[in-house]
Amino acid sequence: MGLRLESVTREVGGEVHLHPLDLTLEPGRIHVLLGPTLAGKTTLLRIMAGLVRPSSGRLLENGRDVTGVPVRRRDVAMVYQEFINYPNLSAYENIASPLRVRGLSRSEIDARVREAARMLRILPFLERLPGELSGGQQQRLAIARALVKQAQLLLLDEPLVNLDYKLREELRVELRGLFRRDETCVVYATTEPLEALLMGGEVAVLDEGRLLQTGPAREVYRHPASVRVARIFSDPPMNLLPVRIREGTAETDEGLRLPLGRTLAQLPPGPYTLGLRATQLAMAPASPRDIAVPGEVLLAEVSGSETFLHIRLQGAEWVVQLEGVHHYRLGQRLTVHFDPEALYAFDGEGALAAAPQAVTARSLERA
Repeated sequence: MGLRLESVTREVGGEVHLHPLDLTLEPGRIHVLLGPTLAGKTTLLRIMAGLVRPSSGRLLENGRDVTGVPVRRRDVAMVYQEFINYPNLSAYENIASPLRVRGLSRSEIDARVREAARMLRILPFLERLPGELSGGQQQRLAIARALVKQAQLLLLDEPLVNLDYKLREELRVELRGLFRRDETCVVYATTEPLEALLMGGEVAVLDEGRLLQTGPAREVYRHPASVRVARIFSDPPMNLLPVRIREGTAETDEGLRLPLGRTLAQLPPGPYTLGLRATQLAMAPASPRDIAVPGEVLLAEVSGSETFLHIRLQGAEWVVQLEGVHHYRLGQRLTVHFDPEALYAFDGEGALAAAPQAVTARSLERA
């Protein structure tokens, strides 16, 4: 089932939750809504589902206007970040409930329930009540009930956020394969750039109720249309540095001069903002063309097998993402290195002016 949103808006009590947006969702593809909290993702999902009406604009389902058609008259399944289950029904009956409403045979219901439970690792718990399950198991139960319905439109609002890291990675792979096997139109909302890359498909980047950019996930990652998209589609957010470019060199107000790579050196003279992802910074040069820049340690955060090093760099604050556990002192002086070919450039209006010809960030390679 294809779904098209035309000039859709949402306003509540004079407050704009969604500015006018157009979006086309194709069947058999994963469409990811990426944006920070309060970007408008959940509001957009609720409009798609028919739970709320848009303030203006319309929704077309296979060319048929379904604006304002209630969810009970639509072939839709939705999974929320906060799981919703029937507390007085067993896990088995929770999953089976939408199938019983449809009047399917007992054997078909049983086969679908057990297949969904197997995929979501809850097969041993089908006879338990939701209250006897862990939070992660209850979330998987809610996902199973949505999947077993085999609806034409499947909406998922950060469905894996309450699961442990290992299970999230496993389920992403299985869900991604399942979504691509049928003609279901899948919309998956997340705040995490890496999750958007791992899910693949198309991505729509939102911020403060505005649709900033759409396209294939990897293409949007490689060529963010603006500074806002670049920061949203990077975790940690892309490091930025205001400069003035002339004669193949960038210079900051503090007097730091940076030789530029081939692409950026061809830009017309003027003010720009340089961007660099945290994964592109290192504590030692990787090639003779690397640039060395002095900095000062503001904070060192160890997260699992990675260290996030916050540094002050010529008036700006940057983050360096390092593999492994590293210890640095507050105020420690150090030098960071990066390849000038990895730099992005955004013009005075914040629009992309130049992007690296090759992106080698570890997050993109893993995706």
